[in-house]
Amino acid sequence: MRSVLRRAVPAVLVGLLLTACSTEVVAGQASPGAGEPVDVTADEFPITGSTDEPIDQFARNALADVETFWTEGYPEFFGEDYTPLEGGYFSVDADAVDESAYPETGIGCEGSPTAPEDVAGNAFYDPTCDVIAYDRTLLEELAGDYGRFLVPVVMAHEFGHAMQGRFGFAERGIQDETQADCFAGAWTAWVAAGEAQHVSIRTPELDDVIRGFLLLRDDVGSDPDDVQAHGSYFDRVSAFYEGFDGGLGPCRDAYGPDRLFTAAEFDDDRDSLNQGNAPFDQAVGFVSDTLPVFYGEVFPAAFGTDFEPPTIEGFQGTAPECEGLEDRDLGYCAEDNTVYVDETDLVTPAYDDIGDFALTTAVSLPYSLAVRDQAGLSIDDGAATRSAVCLTGWYQAQWFNGAFDDYALISPGDIDEAVQFLLTYGVDPQVFPNLDASGFELVGAFRTGFLQGGEACELER
Repeated sequence: MRSVLRRAVPAVLVGLLLTACSTEVVAGQASPGAGEPVDVTADEFPITGSTDEPIDQFARNALADVETFWTEGYPEFFGEDYTPLEGGYFSVDADAVDESAYPETGIGCEGSPTAPEDVAGNAFYDPTCDVIAYDRTLLEELAGDYGRFLVPVVMAHEFGHAMQGRFGFAERGIQDETQADCFAGAWTAWVAAGEAQHVSIRTPELDDVIRGFLLLRDDVGSDPDDVQAHGSYFDRVSAFYEGFDGGLGPCRDAYGPDRLFTAAEFDDDRDSLNQGNAPFDQAVGFVSDTLPVFYGEVFPAAFGTDFEPPTIEGFQGTAPECEGLEDRDLGYCAEDNTVYVDETDLVTPAYDDIGDFALTTAVSLPYSLAVRDQAGLSIDDGAATRSAVCLTGWYQAQWFNGAFDDYALISPGDIDEAVQFLLTYGVDPQVFPNLDASGFELVGAFRTGFLQGGEACELER
């Protein structure tokens, strides 16, 4: 957030949505495939330069299943037969390149030769030669840092580019990259449904995949119109969810030139240096001022009564005496209509480690429970948790749409910080006790509110 001169805050539109994105979203839950996965052999699915190492076998298994997925899906959604990659697949060990394992053209073909060492730290699709190449050292690092299933997702993403090479690239980097993320999400849901023969996914691995996109996003504040742009953390995660929840249809239809992206450049060097973060006390003031303004506008329209803003109070390590707040880092106390947040163990660390919109998210979550309480809805079950996260997405969409520009301007990366907070802290029982949702589902609920507004946030009485 960036501070501006304070004036009267403009009215907030009831049901304000991001008009470029209207796909219905339902948080998904993966399950293991039907039966044990079976390795595909090197003869059945050759990869030039591959070895007997587990990482190559895992990549081969994933690519074989991705090819099966597209063999079935391409004719249905793009009206033509699927055509296999003409140039095939290449594996490279960037730490010890074996030149003898590759043809004279190296990675690729005569029209676009690539030296094997140039694959270091990368995985890519080359449209000139119709090949996919990867650095298996990179894949091992991704699997070690973010869980094994990020490797198949990277393979599915690159395969998505190969499909774009058939039906046509958008020729705008961020559109092509996020559409490939959507394709990867659609394939992942197919695996989760038990359709794959060679790979499987367990529910907790989806959290790791979403965390892994943080590594794969563009640098905060970089130019989204650059030809190499891939999108913000939220842009890429949102695209993956779109495919996971909706399949190939929205991946095909929702990536035109009018698609909305949250990625944006920093306006000046000052914002670049502080990553667009407001000072802690100022950020607390912004969220404390805007939450009552927002709900003061939308609550009467939704429920026919005035909204009574709860008090927001911080505490230092030990939660106040209130039923349900024992051993909690944040929560809503219905007895005194107060939102409590732990400054020592939650809000300050989250602000320091992630940024000011982590703080905004932390305060908004229990505030949303106060909204539900005044609406006569539950505040202590799974529906309440999902709804509070969804409402937080709706509230933060107002920031993105400029409803609070007279208080502060949203900065590049702010919405990414909300996703990071949910994955880092949202799954902690001291934030949401007895949580019946994964981090993947929490982020899905936030995305739903951000894109669809309050009507999608389980507010029915």
